[in-house]
Amino acid sequence: MLDLSKKELIFRVWNSYGVIIAALVSVGITLFVSKVWRKVFTEKGGIPGRLGLPFLGETISFLSATNSTRGCYDFVRLRRQRYGKWFKTRIFGKIHVYVPSTEGAKTIFTSDFVQFKRGFVKSMADAVGEKSLLCVPFESHKRMRRLLADPFSMNSMSKFVKKFDKMLCERLKNLEAQKSFVVLDFTMKLTFDAMCNMLMSITEDSLLRDMERDCTSVSNAMLSFPTMIPGTPYYKGIKARKRLMEIFRELIKRRRSGSESSEDFLQSMLHRDSYPPNEKLDDQEIMDNLLSLLLGGQRSTAAAMMWAVKFLDENRAVQDRLREEQLSISRNRPEGALLSLEDLNSISYGSKVVKETLRMSNVLLWFPRVALDDCTIEGFEIKKGWHVNIDATCIHTDPDLFKDPMQFNPSRFDETQKPYSFVPFGSGPTTCIGMNMAKVTMLVFLHRLTSGYKWTVDDQDTCLEKKSPIPRLRSGCPITLEPLRGIGNQA
Repeated sequence: MLDLSKKELIFRVWNSYGVIIAALVSVGITLFVSKVWRKVFTEKGGIPGRLGLPFLGETISFLSATNSTRGCYDFVRLRRQRYGKWFKTRIFGKIHVYVPSTEGAKTIFTSDFVQFKRGFVKSMADAVGEKSLLCVPFESHKRMRRLLADPFSMNSMSKFVKKFDKMLCERLKNLEAQKSFVVLDFTMKLTFDAMCNMLMSITEDSLLRDMERDCTSVSNAMLSFPTMIPGTPYYKGIKARKRLMEIFRELIKRRRSGSESSEDFLQSMLHRDSYPPNEKLDDQEIMDNLLSLLLGGQRSTAAAMMWAVKFLDENRAVQDRLREEQLSISRNRPEGALLSLEDLNSISYGSKVVKETLRMSNVLLWFPRVALDDCTIEGFEIKKGWHVNIDATCIHTDPDLFKDPMQFNPSRFDETQKPYSFVPFGSGPTTCIGMNMAKVTMLVFLHRLTSGYKWTVDDQDTCLEKKSPIPRLRSGCPITLEPLRGIGNQA
């Protein structure tokens, strides 16, 4: 009986021999192909990194970082620790190379529209629109930039400063009885209302709140998986975009019919209706850029203002020095007078505080471009069609460029910085068109806050808000205000 079992066992093993060999060969082939795949897609171009499977790549890891309280830049940080400063990856089907140096930034920024064009993930381009200044090709970009310059002219900026200062003073005054509030909520509403007023003269609170909610949905869609499945951030964002486009379209219709008119950015665009095509924007160009200006003007500036409050709370000596400068400016201004553009030009230390805030907060984490042809940057081969991301965050925190980079030290800007070491607004022909507006908005805010109040941060949590393309504290930075009685001038 025992011998029969042995014979049966041997017979069964022999019959399974082919299956076993086939399985072993399959495993061997799989391991070999996997090794070759990794070799081809991590060594090509001499840039370390992992591309993973076609299209999917490391998209899931990127979205996971975006959906965490560490923020989407954690995806970059982990890969830099693994591969070094230069690395490549695949996100949403595209190969991305992260460029960490001033030399690389200079090469790319100075070659905009020659060797590189702007490049955004599909979800971001869909959110802002194909005729946004952020997405259009070179010739359209030059024309649009020239025509969109009006709200950022010196004359327009001078008017904006006074309007914004008046709005800020009134809202801070209303908060004195409340005392405690969330800075990010306050600055988001403040900057959104100010931008809507400047661009379209919209002041109705219920409409502003509806528009702000839709803009939030559009922003949430910018780094989401681009699929129109109900309930997803991308689906909600595209639906919100359509609602905003309808509001803009109806507003344009009323302006053209003569039933409504205001002296604002939109009216200046519609005044050009009879101009030649190259001297005006069509309706879709107007609407896509209204949305882009709202998103850019609100979210990044509001976040930077929130970070300024946080950094100043943590660095009391800097706060005290800034307050001393602002009180000096207040004393030299007539009682109750609003700030002027000339006042802001005299804020020397405050300007450095703004710069240091932008350096450390990195509200624009990186600047995406697409290579128009094969090229080499610092010895690294870049293939045509690859996305190259100028990593402003890495540059701004490089200890070889900024001593003790994680220390908030506005005085570091007493010295001239190395070219392309400070790029919060980009550089070259695609420098952020709203750069000066963001700076003056922050200066007005810091002036009124430090010359009229002291504050304490009520929640020191450093976790970041989930799903935000801009680094923002999850807590929003709640503070308690304490007015400086008898000091400073509230307009």
